[in-house]
Amino acid sequence: MFSEGGVSLWQNVALGFLGLSAGGIIAAGVFAFLAIIGVFPRIMGRTGTKRIFLYETLIILGGIWGNVSDIYEIPIGFGGNIVLGIFGLASGLFVGCLVMSLAETLKALPVMNRRIGLAVGLQYVILSVALGKLVGAIAFFSLGMCQ
Repeated sequence: MFSEGGVSLWQNVALGFLGLSAGGIIAAGVFAFLAIIGVFPRIMGRTGTKRIFLYETLIILGGIWGNVSDIYEIPIGFGGNIVLGIFGLASGLFVGCLVMSLAETLKALPVMNRRIGLAVGLQYVILSVALGKLVGAIAFFSLGMCQ
């Protein structure tokens, strides 16, 4: 009864529950990691805002929206390239904040300075890497290599 391809309804319910539980655990771990390394407090400090409840709500809603749109492959039907550009910019800013917070947490910048003997100008090295990534991404997507 209620079997679909040899799989019963209860098996589907159990698999769905198990999948949602595992996804929730992974998401909680990722968000905890981001909070521990100081990404969110750093963003609040840089922007001068102290609305913790707003940040928590937006982080949770963003995680839920990202998971649902990934699972169900929901297309963005409005805005087109403008929305895609805004999303790309926001994602790049977030990844940049994540990398810098992780580097500061692990004290990687002083180690890198000693290894390559760079006394001044580290910001230019970081900017060069970011611009190289930007140019590479623009070339990748504009030449149609993503298909």
